[in-house]
Amino acid sequence: MIIGGFQKFSLIDYSGKISSIIFTRGCNFDCVYCHNKELIRTNGHNNVITPEKIMDFLKNRREKLDAVVITGGEPTLQPDLINFMREIKHLGFLVKLDTNGSKPEIIQEALNAETVDYIAMDIKAPPEKYFEITKKEIDPQKIQQSINIIQNSGIGHEFRTTVVKSLLSEADICIIAELVGNSRLMLQKYRPAKGLDMQETYSDGEFSGLCDRLCSQGCNCLIR
Repeated sequence: MIIGGFQKFSLIDYSGKISSIIFTRGCNFDCVYCHNKELIRTNGHNNVITPEKIMDFLKNRREKLDAVVITGGEPTLQPDLINFMREIKHLGFLVKLDTNGSKPEIIQEALNAETVDYIAMDIKAPPEKYFEITKKEIDPQKIQQSINIIQNSGIGHEFRTTVVKSLLSEADICIIAELVGNSRLMLQKYRPAKGLDMQETYSDGEFSGLCDRLCSQGCNCLIR
């Protein structure tokens, strides 16, 4: 595992659970609004944070933590991800996986191995607009395959979309809502940090109104 960061304590990243967060390094997307640009490439990783040190920490927190969140970067690029999750499960923790859905075969492998308890998948855009957001050529069939696998997994899951005003129209978000069907869709308002400015952000009123309209059309939509 190439680890770029480790947060020992969180109350918000796994709903209803006290968790630690592991940030893996390396991503096959380069989203224009990414808040973790420093994790996209695998070079320059933090050699101080090793899987062994994380496991040692977790062994001493079994009575204080409920879960471990594995995020990135993109965790499914890590060749030893399944074994790493298996070790965490053996310690008695729940495991949540954050993914961009580009590796459906790894998601299925994790489910088959029963090493994951909750999956959150980011849906960047309607299939035809993925390059505009990610700056990478993405096979839309893999994204749809991941959605289908997660929806049929039998475990807790959610889909998430970061909404940048100039990049995703209301019509685009409606297409995303159709992709996820009855599953929960979490809309995340873009909050300027790097690269884009305040004009890219919906007002709170606009954002709430957008969510309300989607809900009125039958979408299980929430705002984060």
